Amino acid sequence: MLDYSIQIAGENSLILYPPQQMSAEVNQWVLAACQQIEQALADVLLDVTPSYASILVSYNPLQTDHFLVKARIRQALAAQSGESQQAGKLVELPVYYSEESGPDLTRLAKLHQLSIEQVIELHQAPLYRVYAVGFAPGFAYMGEVDERLATPRLDSPRAKVPKGAVAIADRQTAVYPAESPGGWNLLGLCPLQLFDPAKTPSMPVAVGDQVRFTAIDKAEFLRLGGVL
Repeated sequence: MLDYSIQIAGENSLILYPPQQMSAEVNQWVLAACQQIEQALADVLLDVTPSYASILVSYNPLQTDHFLVKARIRQALAAQSGESQQAGKLVELPVYYSEESGPDLTRLAKLHQLSIEQVIELHQAPLYRVYAVGFAPGFAYMGEVDERLATPRLDSPRAKVPKGAVAIADRQTAVYPAESPGGWNLLGLCPLQLFDPAKTPSMPVAVGDQVRFTAIDKAEFLRLGGVL
């Protein structure tokens, strides 16, 4: 059982903070706590939003208040086992890694004294855990990138990052679900649709899932619907 604090986050919301660190243990606690809170507050709950090391709880202010919600959360988590009852799934995301699709690939290779092939291999090697979803609908923060590839965000963000761009920032990796501004380092493109509000679920990955990136060539990228 991890220690945590509960703070007021708005007129009808509270936020829980376990230890502030990116780790599988903390993220597993977050997921398990979300399940307990959803069950314990089902009659008044509006939403539960997990992140790296926090949980935002929003409730109906016409039915309860901060004091009662905080008490019910503490009671629910007192009996928590610390393990989520729902195991995350494994998701494979194809990536067309190339200088054509990844404008920062060559720069990163030179920066870390690696070949382009080594950069691609190192990015594909881990199973990444989805720690949070945010920034934009469908944008999943995953970790951890091999420390040999860890690279800070760009000093000046791009005005446009293409849909499907596979990127890293420090020891995180992500796929841009739509064209948007962004300051992450771009390695390639994923041809899959990563956010569709018309579908349930709206995205193929969720917090707690594991993601494996697999290299594909240009022909396969285009066959899967990718656009350059």
